[in-house]
Amino acid sequence: MFTQLFGNYLLNKGLVSSAQLSQALEAQKKTRVKLGVLAINAGYMTAVQVDEAHAEQQRADKRFGDICVEKGFLSAAQVDELLGKQGQAHLQLGQALVDSGAMTNTSFADALSAYKAENSLSDVDFNDKSGSKVDELIAKLYSFEGEERSVMLTEYVTLLFKNLIRFIGDDFTPLAPEKIPSARVSFCAEQRICGGGFDCLTAFDASEQGYIAFASRFAGEQLTDADAMTDAANTEFMNLHNGLFTVNISNDMEKELDLLPPDSVRNGTVEGPVYRISVVYPFGTTAFYLTV
Repeated sequence: MFTQLFGNYLLNKGLVSSAQLSQALEAQKKTRVKLGVLAINAGYMTAVQVDEAHAEQQRADKRFGDICVEKGFLSAAQVDELLGKQGQAHLQLGQALVDSGAMTNTSFADALSAYKAENSLSDVDFNDKSGSKVDELIAKLYSFEGEERSVMLTEYVTLLFKNLIRFIGDDFTPLAPEKIPSARVSFCAEQRICGGGFDCLTAFDASEQGYIAFASRFAGEQLTDADAMTDAANTEFMNLHNGLFTVNISNDMEKELDLLPPDSVRNGTVEGPVYRISVVYPFGTTAFYLTV
């Protein structure tokens, strides 16, 4: 989830465009993080030193790590250490952005350093499997300040992102929440949660192609039309996610919530006030709605 939140940071700071970020997210799984990016992230080398080693590599038939050792930029032990970190997703995203020309080594290094400083993050945090730091970052971005049920709304969004990664894919960027009077929806799956002082209509909306693509990922098969099968897949995702949410609230807050049957809607309206949480996937921008 650090990758998705860091992508949100890059987008909000205007360092990359939505299209550049979506392209990089799509490419990152096929991207092997180069030693230069890893060395910068670890603080072992500067971007200038990395560029110098890359230039030398174009003149000599030598491995990047060997060149850095020869120049005294890295020790052999540091090279071995860095090679073991090539699977870190946020660095794969950075490498994909550098490879595509959307960022330079220097701009990526500066952005990652600023992001860490702004959120008091260390490399240890990026490897923390407990998810506690991620939950803090999500709560910071989705605080729903001033809302009576702000804690429950934040819990909902935190679980939503985890379930998107689990069931749909991790190649997305979440955008900041927007509170609007009402929302027009095109291809929508919705479900109401009620009880325990929490009455909320939840909805997922997308373009026709985005609606089909989302359903295809969840169903694990290629769907081609916005038909009953597609509706069934998307309403089942909402029902699954909302069901897990009610279980968590029951366990953590001892509040019992009920779910009404999910439904699919075409060209309708979600009456507000409502929070829109936009999520950018390579197949398009989807939106989740929470009424308050």
